Amino acid sequence: MIKLGISACLLGQNVRYDGGHQHDRFLTDTLGRFVTYVSVCPEVECGLSVPREPMRLVGTADSPRLLTISTKKDQTEQMMSWARKRVQELESKDLRGFIFKSKSPSCGMRCVKLYSDLDVEPVHKGIGVFVRAFKEHFPSVPCEEDESLYDEVLREKFLERVGAIV
Repeated sequence: MIKLGISACLLGQNVRYDGGHQHDRFLTDTLGRFVTYVSVCPEVECGLSVPREPMRLVGTADSPRLLTISTKKDQTEQMMSWARKRVQELESKDLRGFIFKSKSPSCGMRCVKLYSDLDVEPVHKGIGVFVRAFKEHFPSVPCEEDESLYDEVLREKFLERVGAIV
């Protein structure tokens, strides 16, 4: 069976900053019949609690920092240290693709809010901290965001690339 990495919140796991999830029934009930998922929650796995203070990407698109919103605690090094180890562990999983949670400061692939300062309007040019590490380590593994899979053309292209036929 085809193995796909996936953001754990999309499987219904209560790992989000507010203690909730973003269960996606298409991914579990439809696509899930044809693939085996390897779930990853970068924020919980790197040692952050549930619930936790929300975070933002702050800085430049090339080297954003992962900062908590209220206390401005920088979680970047904690996340990156964990991410470097986790991508090495994922080598043994033989992943054919990865589905990331859109808009997340750790898992968003594109258009994540990026702040030049915590008090100004963001631009939608950020890439999640874990996504960046994953794509650097696995440049040829197909990746997509959950929201993009609702676009029929993008979904079909992704499924073709990972070898899944639904």
